[in-house]
Amino acid sequence: MVIRLDIPQKANPLFVHWDETIIWSCLQGIMGEIYADNGEYPVSAMAALGDFCFLAGIPNRELVLYRPDCCHDEVIMVPQNDSWSGLIESCYGTRAERITRHAIKKEPDVFDKSRLRRAVSSLPPGFTIRMMDEDLYDQCRLNAWSRDLVSQYPDYGMYERLGLGVVALKDDQPVSGASSYATYREGIEIEIDTREEYRRMGLAYACGAGLILECLERNIYPSWDAHNLESVALAEKLGYHYDHPYPAFLIHPY
Repeated sequence: MVIRLDIPQKANPLFVHWDETIIWSCLQGIMGEIYADNGEYPVSAMAALGDFCFLAGIPNRELVLYRPDCCHDEVIMVPQNDSWSGLIESCYGTRAERITRHAIKKEPDVFDKSRLRRAVSSLPPGFTIRMMDEDLYDQCRLNAWSRDLVSQYPDYGMYERLGLGVVALKDDQPVSGASSYATYREGIEIEIDTREEYRRMGLAYACGAGLILECLERNIYPSWDAHNLESVALAEKLGYHYDHPYPAFLIHPY
């Protein structure tokens, strides 16, 4: 049986030392859900939020196969160890595409504010930067390329309360942005997206720098986890340092 934990902190021991802010969002009860094999004394658990499911404890087939309503059709499953990896592959076969993601070190005092301000100022002529507001939130939700900038916050009221974002505009239309994918008590997990025809123009760099500066101003941490090496390179350009690669599985829908 798979149970959603009403008190997500009961799964804390299973995720100890796992340095992922999406897990923290779920465990803190701010966003996402924790599912487990037992409501009182879980030995297997899954932290689920948006595109991600993190699996911890004793490998459990029911949890691997369970698809929470809060998850998207295509999910990224992240195993705690090789035993979980083997079970994911056994359960999903060719639907489970093994990928490599990249953890970025969490170093609160590493950022050079002067460098970040120069990055914001490097925005090409004809573009402007604006903080995410209700109008931009609505526009981002309507476009496939920008949806993940706000998609984990079902309405603007929740985004205004928990989220934070910076958007680059061309002719008053969003073309790039850096925003919170998720929120935890001490900070946010950053999501950066750029409309395809405006990539490689420095927009993501400027937006990322603007969002980091806003986080520092508010004394919250701008966490970064990289989907690919291009994201790693952008993170390092903004002042982060690489930590390590880790395996994950992209689970394709039927």
